[in-house]
Amino acid sequence: MTPRKKQPAARKKSRIIKVDYLARVEGEGALYLRLKDRTVQDVKLKIFEPPRFFEAFLKGRHFTEAPDITARICGICPIAYQMSAINAMERICGVEVEKPIRDLRRLIYCGEWIESHVLHMAMLHAPDFLGYEDALKMAEDHPQIVKDALRMKKIGNELMSLVGGREIHPINMRVGGFYRAPARHELEAMRGELEWALETCAAFTKWASTLEFPDFERDYEFVAMRHPDEYAICEGRLVSNRGVDIDVDDFGQHFREEHVAHSHALQAAAVGRGAYFVGPLARYNLNHGQLTAAAQQTAREAGLGETCANPFKSLLVRGVETVYAISEALRIVDGYVEPERPSVEVEPQAGSASGCTEAPRGICHHTYTIDGDGIIQRAVIVPPTSQNQRTIEEDLWEFLPQYADLSDEDLTWRCEQAVRNYDPCISCATHFLKLHVERE
Repeated sequence: MTPRKKQPAARKKSRIIKVDYLARVEGEGALYLRLKDRTVQDVKLKIFEPPRFFEAFLKGRHFTEAPDITARICGICPIAYQMSAINAMERICGVEVEKPIRDLRRLIYCGEWIESHVLHMAMLHAPDFLGYEDALKMAEDHPQIVKDALRMKKIGNELMSLVGGREIHPINMRVGGFYRAPARHELEAMRGELEWALETCAAFTKWASTLEFPDFERDYEFVAMRHPDEYAICEGRLVSNRGVDIDVDDFGQHFREEHVAHSHALQAAAVGRGAYFVGPLARYNLNHGQLTAAAQQTAREAGLGETCANPFKSLLVRGVETVYAISEALRIVDGYVEPERPSVEVEPQAGSASGCTEAPRGICHHTYTIDGDGIIQRAVIVPPTSQNQRTIEEDLWEFLPQYADLSDEDLTWRCEQAVRNYDPCISCATHFLKLHVERE
């Protein structure tokens, strides 16, 4: 099936388009677009899902409860919230875990990247490029693509269950490590499926590279974590292509959240510069050299260079990152040594610190203050989607004029496709698409 044909809009000088609920994203939001002739007059990405008050829930709770509470923020990427909270608490208390525990944390995070990226690539975003209404329609013509994607996603979920106790809101992670460490033979049992997934994901990404991508690039400020020894996931400094290189504790000095009238979610901006871009494309542009050989080979076969500024090609970059996560999981499984104990004791200390990790959608930044008894006095959580929200709106300002003559239906489809480049998680962002287009 080929992408939808462009249908001309009715002859009128102005129009408003509203998409009430954006399909194939997590959570609820709306998009308002006002056009005058071929000029975009206004764009508002409206996140109207009710605030969920997790920061307020955390206040007054013991610091050891933070991983279990924050896991409930998102059913797709709970590890990101757990690990960012754990990192912050361990920094406050001056604790460092041993290599086997660190490896297990990286392994469960790889599982989350696999299941989340595959879900987005094959089920949520690929239908846009093929002109299908959804993955079920796509499966009628591409059944093997969908079957393989479901199997790959299951492999990611199984890694999360094996290390985390269950795939949704894992219960095995704690400040200081894990309640239980898996036996080596349990991890080795995953090897065959991981090897299959590595080959299959590389092939999927090469197939995806044959899709038709809009010719659209912008001069983004990319922000991601960087680690000197590995492709950053669980720890590192925050860097950007505009010269930022800071400890995660200094995040608030360089990036600020602001309230906007049209959204329940705060919008983040780089101080003095404005919108910035987090997620797979940012990580790829800033850390390409630290990808595994298999991931770099996948990128070359997909026609990607060492940098990429086309947000629509984030579909391909997610494929490259999934290959990375699978090959990294295989490395950890091969070198795994069961820890003598699954966790280290952590005694509370009064203080404040931040923790940051790379969720599938981008940096997930937490800041906590606890007292000497370990009671949380303050919690601030900055999720990836709120950081990308302003960039999404700016994309639409520049992307849509070339499609202004399309019918409202086809223009809505283009808007949704552009928003889905970021795989927004609306529920996480509240602290998709209801599209309203107004033509004048």
